[in-house]
Amino acid sequence: MRAFSPGRGTKILLALLGALVVFLLLFDWDWLRGPLNRTISEKTQRRFDSSHLAVQLGWNPVIRLKDVYFANADWADGTGDHPMARIGTLEFSVSLRDLWNGKVFVPRVAMDQAELNFEKAKDERRNWVLGEPSETKEPSKLLISSLSVRQGKLRYVDRTTPFDIGVDVETFDPAAAAKADDAKARPDNARYTTRYRFAGTYHDAKFSGQAQTGDVLSFQGSDVPFPIQGRLVAGTTRLDVEGTVADAANISGIDVRLNIAGNTLANLYPFLLLPLPASPPYRLSGHLKLDGNRYSMQDIQGRIGKTDVAGEAAYVQREPRPLLTTTLHSKLLNLPDLGPLVGLTTKETADARPLTQAETQTRERAQAREKQTSGERALPTGTVQGERLLPTGKFEGGRFKAIDAKADLRVDRIDAPDFIALQNLRVKLDLKDAVLRLDPFDVDLADGEIRSVVRLDAQQPTLRADVDITARRLKLARLVPPSPRLAPSSGAMGARAKLSASGNSIADLAAKADGQVQAALSRGQVSNLLDAVSGLNGGKILTLLMGGDKPIPINCGAVSFDVKDGQGKSQLFVIDTEDTRIEGDGGFDLDHERFDLTIAPKPKKAGILSLRTPVRVYGSFRSPDFELDKAGLALRGGGAVALALVNPLAALLPLIETGPGEDTDCQRLLASAGPAAKAAAPTTRSRP
Repeated sequence: MRAFSPGRGTKILLALLGALVVFLLLFDWDWLRGPLNRTISEKTQRRFDSSHLAVQLGWNPVIRLKDVYFANADWADGTGDHPMARIGTLEFSVSLRDLWNGKVFVPRVAMDQAELNFEKAKDERRNWVLGEPSETKEPSKLLISSLSVRQGKLRYVDRTTPFDIGVDVETFDPAAAAKADDAKARPDNARYTTRYRFAGTYHDAKFSGQAQTGDVLSFQGSDVPFPIQGRLVAGTTRLDVEGTVADAANISGIDVRLNIAGNTLANLYPFLLLPLPASPPYRLSGHLKLDGNRYSMQDIQGRIGKTDVAGEAAYVQREPRPLLTTTLHSKLLNLPDLGPLVGLTTKETADARPLTQAETQTRERAQAREKQTSGERALPTGTVQGERLLPTGKFEGGRFKAIDAKADLRVDRIDAPDFIALQNLRVKLDLKDAVLRLDPFDVDLADGEIRSVVRLDAQQPTLRADVDITARRLKLARLVPPSPRLAPSSGAMGARAKLSASGNSIADLAAKADGQVQAALSRGQVSNLLDAVSGLNGGKILTLLMGGDKPIPINCGAVSFDVKDGQGKSQLFVIDTEDTRIEGDGGFDLDHERFDLTIAPKPKKAGILSLRTPVRVYGSFRSPDFELDKAGLALRGGGAVALALVNPLAALLPLIETGPGEDTDCQRLLASAGPAAKAAAPTTRSRP
């Protein structure tokens, strides 16, 4: 027997392989279309059909189907009228290498005349998951890297959100359209070639817009960016985007310029689910980037009403809570524009129905809705709503638990209608594990400064607050409104308030506050006319009005109130000038926002036409009032009338001031004021 020749065997093997290749090349793949349609239909329990099947062999074989029809899930909406897929031409490539690893990796899907309907049910079922019900929660083994569409329509419905969007796709560039349905064509994303028009609803809020991209969308897991330019309009809100995005289905990269503008921030509520304030018109812009799990917004610029803002921010998705960091600067902050962000007006309560897009279409509508769902606490008996000064808007404790945050805020000037102009606000915010700390929280006022440390603990349903505020060297000349008839004042005041309370609004916290409030005056000057008025010295007032007012020295002054459950009671109240020692007594009620003080002037010098008597200063914080001690006035006035019957000149005797006031031991008085006295003392140390 002749031995078998290896060379001859090789030739036979090559011939067989060649014959197999020729067979595969000439094979009519359409013969497999019927069995393929039946197999997919049986496996998925849905009708699958196609009119043509072709295959191009290679390491990444290309499969081409025509007139594809794939029925929807039997639970989906409009199943009969809306199949999950109806595609004129479908072409896609498959990686053989990944098939060995149990994955189906599709480098590119190309379609024309496509209609796609995707839906996610309330129970998390998804109509595009092609498996048994028990497998629907397992991660999908199908990965589509890129997508191109010549012409098509897409509808996606997520009933868990709820979210509903319809998209029309068209490749309008002729050169790009010629290869949009070719899965092997080389993508060219150097220019805009494909247009997307979309419209939908999110939480019953309508939106619409359009976008342009390049030839191919990166779809999943590619990290390959594609260009995008678009605009979204929702109610009175407009968002413009331009830049690049990677992976449309599961975004892995963002590098875009954002511009957003609208009539009021409240109109964003249906999309952000945050009860933002009924602000005036705004516009904001920035450069948004996504790197891994970190979103960064750089070069933030914009205005909200009269308030300008600039800076940067970052958002990191992490467990157990995301982290937001931001650095912002404003040259002018108009408090009425942004007050509601910190509870300066009312907020929607947690159990109130969500705001609708129509209710937040304009600032006026949003303000009206805020009043309807204010969640304000019941006003104490005898308090009129219009007299409220302390904000009653509720803090939403849930916000503190949803995120951690670090922020640096700097504001050059603050416009606040009810306050003297504030400048140079400096705030560092640290929110961690539902505990918010503001340290420092400093602002300049009246050529001095107010330094504060604030701690809010939202770990329990009712917020716990601890506040430590120190006012340093506030100039009297800046606190007293200037007048051409009054001599200028000078000197400095210091104050210290250390309070703790529980409540869910600034008003609630004040009404339950415990602690101490102190204030002190250092040496300076005050209008002699004001001093005369405080002592009701008529002769001196006439002299000053005719001859002109002059400043007189302030020796010292100090007040101290103990606060319990929002009720402040004076423990010390003395102001000592060159001519008068003024003593006071009384208290304030933070719950009702009222105060009642009796001030008793005690002149140190003799005079005439004096009606020296205590003055009662009282009323609401917003509308103070005063009255004279009628008993004292009646006594002096009655004595003057009685003596006038004897001798007209004798009528002056009850109006002569004998000057019983004594000089105050200022060192001892200021020692009683504690930290407030130190805060009032002048210093040569430069401000940090």
